[in-house]
Amino acid sequence: MTGPRASRHDDRRRTFPALPPRPGAAGEGDFAISWWGNAWVESMEDSALDPARLQRGRAYAGSGHVDAITVTPGRVMAYVHGTRPRPYRTEIRLRTLGDDDWEDLLDAAAARPDHIAALLDKDMPHALAASADLLPTAGDLTPDCSCPDDGYPCKHAAALCYQTARLLDEDPFVLFLMRGRGEHEILADLTRRNATRSAAERGTAAPPMPTVDAATAVTPRTLRTLPPPFPLPANPGRPPVYPHAPGAPDPLALDLLATEAATRAHTFLRSGIDPVAGLSPWQDAVRLAAAHPGSGLTASTRALYRDLAAGTDHSPTDLARAVAAWRQGGLAGLTVLEDAWDPPAGPFDRARPALLAADFPHFRPWRNRLSLPSLQLRFGRDGLWYGYESDRDREDWWPRGTPDTDPVGALTALLGR
Repeated sequence: MTGPRASRHDDRRRTFPALPPRPGAAGEGDFAISWWGNAWVESMEDSALDPARLQRGRAYAGSGHVDAITVTPGRVMAYVHGTRPRPYRTEIRLRTLGDDDWEDLLDAAAARPDHIAALLDKDMPHALAASADLLPTAGDLTPDCSCPDDGYPCKHAAALCYQTARLLDEDPFVLFLMRGRGEHEILADLTRRNATRSAAERGTAAPPMPTVDAATAVTPRTLRTLPPPFPLPANPGRPPVYPHAPGAPDPLALDLLATEAATRAHTFLRSGIDPVAGLSPWQDAVRLAAAHPGSGLTASTRALYRDLAAGTDHSPTDLARAVAAWRQGGLAGLTVLEDAWDPPAGPFDRARPALLAADFPHFRPWRNRLSLPSLQLRFGRDGLWYGYESDRDREDWWPRGTPDTDPVGALTALLGR
């Protein structure tokens, strides 16, 4: 296998044609594309003594000042053009891996087929690179250049380092070659290790599974009776107590959701019906808030109302009013709060004479509502009358009292008579 830019090489010597200029490479940010290419660059940058020389070397690399690059074990060499007509001979040296390091690395690669697949796909797994310190660290790269600049590194060596990172982007096997072994040698070794591993696995394979005769398998037989299900508890279980911890979810919200889930599960097991499956997100938020025992004045309840209201694009006041309607009549009560409709003749038309007989002659009708300056009755689609109150001279109606089939009864409950 060869890299995409290699013209010809033996297994431990590869020469890559000069890479084309890359406009914009002199700016800030990562120079390479791959994580291992940038790790190569960082090892040079971390040990550099002059950031200005690094910046000029980066600009040289992006402008195409680096000629063909030759990679051999422990060395990367190229001619780099500077301000003089004749280019400078520049190289970067690094330590090659010992035999024990190679054994660790190749064992790690052979043990993971996905690692081999990644390498063949020109990708370098993090775990494989770390298994034998494949990537250089600060001070691991030694630059050398024929130019008179004694900087560490000079701009020509820095340019070579940056341009080498582009080679590593294209083919991670270049990094293996720098550390001492060629691509063909590595792949042959991995093939041999895989063959040995497969032979060993075949020799220790599990005994064959016992078989069943086909005639026996299809013979009718009586299956054992399943045990009866566990009895349904009388009430849903209580959720655990959730402690308050920084950064953790609100304990009140967790308790509310856990209690809600337990109640729904218990109802479903008992009846086979999920009572809230047909609710909209807003209706379900109202139901959850109405189920909370707080009055709306505690800090925890205010936080609950705020979060539920924000999650459904309503204000906390909207939610509080809807909760009052839900507590008054459930989903039907919430519908009465939000839905003005034209009831058919009959119960609604008989309401005004009944209220007149009870000394309430001044109710004004509008659709399904009968209103006084501070009292109101609303006729629901369920045939019940719902009481509402508001401050005088304001249209700020809040559900009050108990629904009743009789408008006078609903008004009496509203007035507390």
